[in-house]
Amino acid sequence: MNNAQDKACCCTTNQAAAATINQLNEPVRSPIVKYVAGVVALIAAWWLIYSQLEPFAGYFTRTLSRLLGFAPEGHLGGAIAFFVFETPKVLMLLTLVVFGVGIVRSFFTPERTRAILAGKRESVGNVLAAMLGIVTPFCSCSAVPLFLGFVTTGVPLGVTFSFLIAAPMVNEIAVVLLYGLFGWKITVIYMGTGLLIAMVAGWVIGRLKMEGHLEDWVYQIQVGNVAIDDGPKDWVERIRYGFEAVRDIVGKVWFYVVLGIAVGAGIHGYVPEGLMASFMGKSAWWSVPASVLIGIPMYSNAAGIIPIVQALLEKGAALGTVLAFMMSVIALSLPEAIILRKVLKPRLIGTFIGVVGVGILLVGYIFNYFV
Repeated sequence: MNNAQDKACCCTTNQAAAATINQLNEPVRSPIVKYVAGVVALIAAWWLIYSQLEPFAGYFTRTLSRLLGFAPEGHLGGAIAFFVFETPKVLMLLTLVVFGVGIVRSFFTPERTRAILAGKRESVGNVLAAMLGIVTPFCSCSAVPLFLGFVTTGVPLGVTFSFLIAAPMVNEIAVVLLYGLFGWKITVIYMGTGLLIAMVAGWVIGRLKMEGHLEDWVYQIQVGNVAIDDGPKDWVERIRYGFEAVRDIVGKVWFYVVLGIAVGAGIHGYVPEGLMASFMGKSAWWSVPASVLIGIPMYSNAAGIIPIVQALLEKGAALGTVLAFMMSVIALSLPEAIILRKVLKPRLIGTFIGVVGVGILLVGYIFNYFV
């Protein structure tokens, strides 16, 4: 009896061991391998399509010109070729970079950003805040929640303003559009000056000690120890986060991209060469402050304004004037000021607009007369 039990036990043990060995011998199919392979395949397809955009735009314009009877080299042909080439190019670049930056953003949730900036000295904090603004989601609608979250958790006022200035003005959308339409030189110029304005303006506002010009109820908010949301924990989740960023951001701005490129295509095709030089050129000293004053009441993000800026430059507008116009639209929009009025008293809002506006004016004049 005992021998039979021992044999049965031994048989069971051998079967379990054999099953374990078989499991070990099976190929490991990790989810990360599938995701990486999928991303590589998508990037290869992206590059194949992207490399054929310019030939396709030319072919499409010539074919359409034969069907509708217009000259492909004329005004309408130039506008159509511009639109057909620039629209998919910018959207494809935007998708690729938003995906990559989305993965980077998975390391910097708003809670973690506040934790990094809380308690930092203003000089160091201004630099960190401006840099974090590049990779942190932000739009005008979230200005008040972000402002309250920063100030009530110990982030200095000037540091908070450095973040609020940099986040909408210097982000991946602006970088993609500038690089796709202008190349790396103007992209670097814009990013460098935008970050400098954010750092210096935040530092100046901090030095002015204007905490007393926040609305009284702001400091009455009781903020306890907020648990830091670490965001995605592994690379599978981070890749998913990147795809979600594409769906969220590109899904929101594609219309503005297409609209901006359409306006730019009209300027490209129909505005005579050199026309803009008469009132947006280097010789018109008043063009920089005028462009800032025109830009402030407008409301647009980088996706909508940069294609228009490209067309203005092509038609003779000066680089400094165009940069000043673009920065004032993105960083000093009237709707954002109205939203911030919920937490800021008028004097602080005026100081914010004044300090940032002076920085933008200096950028405009420097690039008009020294670059």
